[in-house]
Amino acid sequence: MKKALAFLKRDFLIETSYRFNFLLNLLSLFFSVAAFYFLGKLVDPSQVLEYAGDYFSFALVGMAMVLFLRTGLGSFAESLREEQMMGTLEAMISTDTSLSVIVISSSLWRFLFTSLSAFLFLLVGTFFGVSYAGANWGAAVLIFVLTILAYASLGIISASFVMVFKRGSPVNWVVSSLSMLLGGVFYPVSVLPGWLRVFSRALPITWSLEGLRGALLRARGYGELGGSILVLALISVILFPFSLICFRLAVDHARKIGSLSKY
Repeated sequence: MKKALAFLKRDFLIETSYRFNFLLNLLSLFFSVAAFYFLGKLVDPSQVLEYAGDYFSFALVGMAMVLFLRTGLGSFAESLREEQMMGTLEAMISTDTSLSVIVISSSLWRFLFTSLSAFLFLLVGTFFGVSYAGANWGAAVLIFVLTILAYASLGIISASFVMVFKRGSPVNWVVSSLSMLLGGVFYPVSVLPGWLRVFSRALPITWSLEGLRGALLRARGYGELGGSILVLALISVILFPFSLICFRLAVDHARKIGSLSKY
């Protein structure tokens, strides 16, 4: 925990040292919300009644999850590359700190900032009329946590590819592209052809969005959300240890061929 907090403090100091960029990132949230608010005026609410009261609320939750998707898929690879460029990766791995602590702690700040951004995203939505009356916040937080674990696992696998091949991760590209197309971010999964819906069920974001929209916008209980929670839990339990094994193998390979500090 002490080492994780040290990573968090370091990344926080680095990020806040660029104060103008920090503020711009937060300010951009407002303009994104406003854009979807006006876009929602063009969409028939009946198309999303199963998930939300109107399209704006539907899309708002989708965009909040996209923030986590991008962070989960890219943060570990980005942190890894930054450490390589600064020449600190090999030094850190040479210490008695476990690989799992290094890889997880290196992205703590990004996930914390993304969580704050997602919360502000949903909060700003209330100024445009989104209501969370009766929301099941306990279930929403649980789904958030499971979503982070699922996306983080995919991100660590992506970082493993970067460790070996230096540039380009098929995991990042494939998962990101399929999630945006089939995950129900901007439109309901129900509008997809039947054969594509089968593939959408293999994506964590589909279950995350269904669960979160149900918990936040439809006030559904744990019984109704049980399917989404169970699938996300299974994905996390399977993928997280598998991702750490992949990363360890990637590091061992880089050590063997002497490319640990190359980028």
